[in-house]
Amino acid sequence: MGYPSLQACVADLERTRQLVRIDAEIDPRLEAAEIQRRVYLAKGPALLFTRVKGCRFPMASNLFGTLERTQFLFRDMLTAVRHLVELKIDPTAFWRSPWRYRDVPRALWHMRPKYVRSGPVMEATCRLSELPQLVSWPRDGGPFVTLPQVYSEDAERPGWRHSNLGMYRVQLAGNQYAVDGQVGLHYQIHRGIGVHHSRAIAKGVPFRVNIFVGGPPAMTMAAVMPLPEGLPELTFAGALGGRRVRLSQPGSPSALPLAVDADFVIQGTVDPNQQLPEGPFGDHLGYYSLQHPFPVLNVERVWHRKDAIWPFTVVGRPPQEDTSFGEFIHELTGPVIPTVIPGVKEVHAVDAAGVHPLLLAIGSERYVPYAPRRRPQELLTIANAILGQGQLSLAKYLIIAAHEDDPGLHLHDIAGFFKHVLERIDWTHDLHFQTRTTIDTLDYSGSGFNEGSKVVWAAVGPVRRTLPTLLPSDLRLPDGFSEPRVCIPGVLAIRSPKFAPTREEPEPAVRRFADFYRPSDSINAFPLIVLVDDSDFTARTLNNFLWAAFTRSNPAADLHGIGAFTHQKHWGCEGSLVLDARIKPHHAPPLVEDSEVSKRVDALAAPGGPLHGISI
Repeated sequence: MGYPSLQACVADLERTRQLVRIDAEIDPRLEAAEIQRRVYLAKGPALLFTRVKGCRFPMASNLFGTLERTQFLFRDMLTAVRHLVELKIDPTAFWRSPWRYRDVPRALWHMRPKYVRSGPVMEATCRLSELPQLVSWPRDGGPFVTLPQVYSEDAERPGWRHSNLGMYRVQLAGNQYAVDGQVGLHYQIHRGIGVHHSRAIAKGVPFRVNIFVGGPPAMTMAAVMPLPEGLPELTFAGALGGRRVRLSQPGSPSALPLAVDADFVIQGTVDPNQQLPEGPFGDHLGYYSLQHPFPVLNVERVWHRKDAIWPFTVVGRPPQEDTSFGEFIHELTGPVIPTVIPGVKEVHAVDAAGVHPLLLAIGSERYVPYAPRRRPQELLTIANAILGQGQLSLAKYLIIAAHEDDPGLHLHDIAGFFKHVLERIDWTHDLHFQTRTTIDTLDYSGSGFNEGSKVVWAAVGPVRRTLPTLLPSDLRLPDGFSEPRVCIPGVLAIRSPKFAPTREEPEPAVRRFADFYRPSDSINAFPLIVLVDDSDFTARTLNNFLWAAFTRSNPAADLHGIGAFTHQKHWGCEGSLVLDARIKPHHAPPLVEDSEVSKRVDALAAPGGPLHGISI
């Protein structure tokens, strides 16, 4: 059976030497977050901070810090959940091998929540200001809940069967929020809570929200799981956790249920006519998401267990702990994707590029197999279907290749996939843009808030070029451009003048660069050229290239080319594709640690310090 509580999980991790207690006083402002980031990058243990400055509740982090530890947490039910996924793909498999699926009935029983009169979370109450005030980055607008489970129900069909449990950002204090009375709710477009909010407004009823924190780890995982619409996350939490989720509904019948095994519950109502500034917040793209108006939860009560533990994580430039979430989710749900979108073999949201900016995909290309020259056709149908699927629709760059050209191609080999695509792609034909559309709320590379563009790169057919790994001996650069560096085969990063648009020419430096060359010049041996502020940094690692290139560019504005043309509204180029990945004035600032806090953590980790020897 899975863990009934976070306390049981922490005790088990400590017993198996996968968790370390930190008994020194740790400041929840910046210090705890920096410790967490360092321990995660070192693949270190889970942490329990027993003395939190200014707070009586202990804090736990890095519980999901490695894929192996995440698998350990759910070891009792992981096989059963995988079997449920298999039956989702092929229900007839049960009758072919019923013994294999003997664990499925028990998992199905656990999927139904159980109502009880009371539970541990109803033992005590406190004020918002008594909760741990976690601040992760220096310019954050206040303390945030970083592992919330935000629960809402459909006003038209109330009850858990039409509920949503999502991990939406929660700001505990700061800005214009009433002290101990309000918290900010930041949810992005395409989220289930948004549908519930709009239906409450249409029905003219209060929009109630409960925020659960802690509890069995299956609840946290369920809140981040991209489940199909209509499948409540509470059911998945029951299956993964190996026990029914316990709910209680105190007070009026219209009140939302409490998850009684949670460590904390923040209970309140969202005023449909009220928005307040939320943020800034250091987010998973590696930059701050800036301050914007978002809904406000008017808090009625904060419940907590007497032995409550406050779990937290830290997001920032990948990899961070949410990388482990993504790996675990892909392990469980990856096999389902081909059943949802016909022709898809594999889809991968690239963590190093901030997840949403870059999607890689492999699909079938079976249209017109007798054609003398193969072109992307079925791949474009598949690409449009991918960009119409939930969170996948937030992608800016979708790069897709044909399975038939290399059946051994896999997306976990990102460098190998780029090599495959760049060897084959035809920039005169294989670029397909969507302009003035929606992008990730957290992405500031676009033309406005939630606004930007998308592009599909589709590669089909035999190898058309050999990718260079060395600079050509006759390479010439325009004035102001310098320090060319090879990132990966076929990709060249070049240090470029700082972004400085003029009224007459929005991209004078890029235009000057592209016009400097002819399609026959040797630089065009590199199919992709990335113009950056720091080419040494960009080329140093594959992850640096992915992060700089795809988080700092808006396809319609920042893709240029040597020998560019437009024909019947189709844009392409005869030579290299030129991607402008320089930092621009409208971009959000990148995340940088506070130097004084870094020095304090260095001292804590030095020999004789309380963190010495803890993989830091």
